[in-house]
Amino acid sequence: MNPNYILFAIPFFLLTVGGEWLHNFLKKGGKDFNFEDTLTNLNLGIGSQATNALAKAFILMIYAWAWENFAIWNIELSWWSFILCVIVFDYLYYWAHRWGHEWNIFWGAHIVHHQSQEYNLSVALRQSWFHNLLAFPIFLPLPFIGFDPMTFAAAAGFVTLYQYWIHTKLIHRMGWFEEVFNSPGHHRVHHATNSKYLDRNYAAVFILWDRLHGTFVREEEEPEYGITVPFNSWNPVWANFHFYVEMWEGSKRLGSIKDKLALIFRGPEYLGDLLNSKTTGPMKKYRTETPTHLKFYITLNFLLLTYFIVAFMGHFDDLTTLYQWAFFLLICLTTLTMGGLMERKKWTHWVELARLVLFLPIYNLCYYQHFQEWFVWVLPLSVGCAILFGVWVFLDGFKSAGRQTSYSE
Repeated sequence: MNPNYILFAIPFFLLTVGGEWLHNFLKKGGKDFNFEDTLTNLNLGIGSQATNALAKAFILMIYAWAWENFAIWNIELSWWSFILCVIVFDYLYYWAHRWGHEWNIFWGAHIVHHQSQEYNLSVALRQSWFHNLLAFPIFLPLPFIGFDPMTFAAAAGFVTLYQYWIHTKLIHRMGWFEEVFNSPGHHRVHHATNSKYLDRNYAAVFILWDRLHGTFVREEEEPEYGITVPFNSWNPVWANFHFYVEMWEGSKRLGSIKDKLALIFRGPEYLGDLLNSKTTGPMKKYRTETPTHLKFYITLNFLLLTYFIVAFMGHFDDLTTLYQWAFFLLICLTTLTMGGLMERKKWTHWVELARLVLFLPIYNLCYYQHFQEWFVWVLPLSVGCAILFGVWVFLDGFKSAGRQTSYSE
């Protein structure tokens, strides 16, 4: 839940996602990757880390307060306490993850991770922007037991990073390892929409928890991925909120206040029945056609956004609250416009131009006040990029006139 370990892992993430794509392209012609889906996964990951940067101080403050005032024992940081904390954290994670599928209030956030209809390493980075805040109370037994904040952060980092490599189709059976630990095969089951696979294999590190609680299923036939009612959008903001909108619509169909409140703790299947939103027939993959020049534009913006999130996380504590929130909103807005461009939405070009106009004064004022060599390269480079991108997106908007193209396969 502390994003610092993610900061150092970002180059590894990008290299391995790129390596997996190259391998898939050479072996299968890129069958398991889709440009728009992959960019959306990565954008949601960036937005998640931006939110975590804002939330980490609050989470660690609550954790430290609980540890200092209510710890039953004082467990000093050591190699054995770290292993013990990982085991306890992983068991609590099992329940947090399971309730994330069984209770609408948690599923509304966790659903983000399951929306992709592909299965590759980029899906591991597709995370909710506020699920950590919702799930954090489930981990409060850790400070009560006596694990200090440093041990907690290390265990959370290990469990989080462990789950990255299991989001791939490249690894199949792993022998004895799969009897104890989670694996790509086990986790592919968890992401499947096949009826026999639904709501199974919740483990993070130790698959033993699923075996113990009767939620384990071994992978047999090839899974179909996604959610039972396809999301069908590249909009990262809508991805984080659409289920709560559906909950609101569902609550209107319930009579009493008691039933409306109970909807929070019911499962998504109940809400699906309430809205009559179940999908029948074979699942179709959502696709849009993004022109080559726009793919290049979006890729450039993603690379700059990656640099930006690294700088944002690395210098977060040096920024004033005003700039922390301003940059957070710019990051979210950037992911929003990239999604809109891939969907060819009519509003996107004007919002993208507005984003570029907002970016220039905020970024340059911050750099001028907090860092050095502003006039030498930051000012001309940022102005040059903003003008180039502004002309680029204006010409694309003029050419396309809001044309939208989508299809399923």
